Amino acid sequence: MAKVVVSDHPLVQHKMALLRDKNTGTKDFRALVEELSLLMACEVTRDLPLEEVAVETPICKTVAKKLAGRSICIVPVLRAGLGMVDGMLKLVPDAKIGHIGLYRDPQTHKPVEYYCKLPADVHERAIVVVDPMLATGGSAAAAIGFLKARGCTHIKFCCLIAAPQGLKALQEAHPDVDIFIAALDETLDERAYIVPGLGDAGDRLFGTK
Repeated sequence: MAKVVVSDHPLVQHKMALLRDKNTGTKDFRALVEELSLLMACEVTRDLPLEEVAVETPICKTVAKKLAGRSICIVPVLRAGLGMVDGMLKLVPDAKIGHIGLYRDPQTHKPVEYYCKLPADVHERAIVVVDPMLATGGSAAAAIGFLKARGCTHIKFCCLIAAPQGLKALQEAHPDVDIFIAALDETLDERAYIVPGLGDAGDRLFGTK
């Protein structure tokens, strides 16, 4: 089974408290998601491979380390996942971006695909699938399945809030995928919303509710 990392960073916990607050408006909510995504990107990229390179400092020549191979590919699950892209790009500005469009059927709560666009070399890159919420796990599992079908083998998933049910479902569907979470919440309600959660991340990001 792959690893599950739940952040205990004080800044992550502080910003998550602000993010959850129902009085946090769209502008601040969007900024907080970006900041949290940057902080989570530090964890997600912790094991990227390095190679030694020769560097000449103002003092002398030395050997330093730089990232080896191609940069990562960030794949947001539309639409809410878009809110996490800019924060990660601040840390890894040369990353490529793919997009997977899914929506949750309001009756069955199952994911339905409507869009998928990925870089041509996506199978050669470390992939980070991002979505603020991991509720039932259906959308995340489906998105990762689409990537595997296209030859991707090095995939991680990063979210801000997860429900235990969604975490379990994603682990069962993709036991080889590492999962990074800012906060693990209590449960899902009858509408498959995370409790205590923060409401609908997409609506709060884009001011559509």
